[in-house]
Amino acid sequence: MKQTTSTIFLVLFSLLPILFVSGIDAQSCNPSGKLRGKKPPRGQCVNDPDCCKVGKFYDTYTCSPPVTKQTKAIMTINNFEKGGDGGGPSECDNKYHSNETPVVALSTGWYNKGKRCFKLINIHYKGKSVKAKVVDECDTTQGCDDEHGYQPPCRNNIVDGSKAVWEALGVPKSDWGEAEITWSDA
Repeated sequence: MKQTTSTIFLVLFSLLPILFVSGIDAQSCNPSGKLRGKKPPRGQCVNDPDCCKVGKFYDTYTCSPPVTKQTKAIMTINNFEKGGDGGGPSECDNKYHSNETPVVALSTGWYNKGKRCFKLINIHYKGKSVKAKVVDECDTTQGCDDEHGYQPPCRNNIVDGSKAVWEALGVPKSDWGEAEITWSDA
């Protein structure tokens, strides 16, 4: 009986790390609410195809997936210069940034209330990588308003990169817009 109990204990104990790791992977970030699109004032939509659609509901999030050594994300392109599609100045320093500099905005959860401001991240795409500085938040909680260029809230897995990031990763211009990447803290 002692040997059977010991064997059962050993088997259960050896399964704990597997169950723990599986539980981490299973953690998800679910929508925290919905935002209804409204029509922007005439001439106010910064990037017309991306503007909010009247009456459409957009998911909002207060979280992002967990950060790992190879966090999966969607990279989008952003114009960080004044008058660009990024809306107002960057959240970290209230300034605009040159598109010739590798800078990014991260989804709200990854932005982590500004704790990643001015920190470098590594971005990987098809065998190439680049370091980019976090300067802004890609807001997953708000959108469809003047402050956000009348664009919908960001999805919770976005790394919004400047032109310099896309160029450094060697993404052909014909593919600019969205790309599947991985990233990590540098």
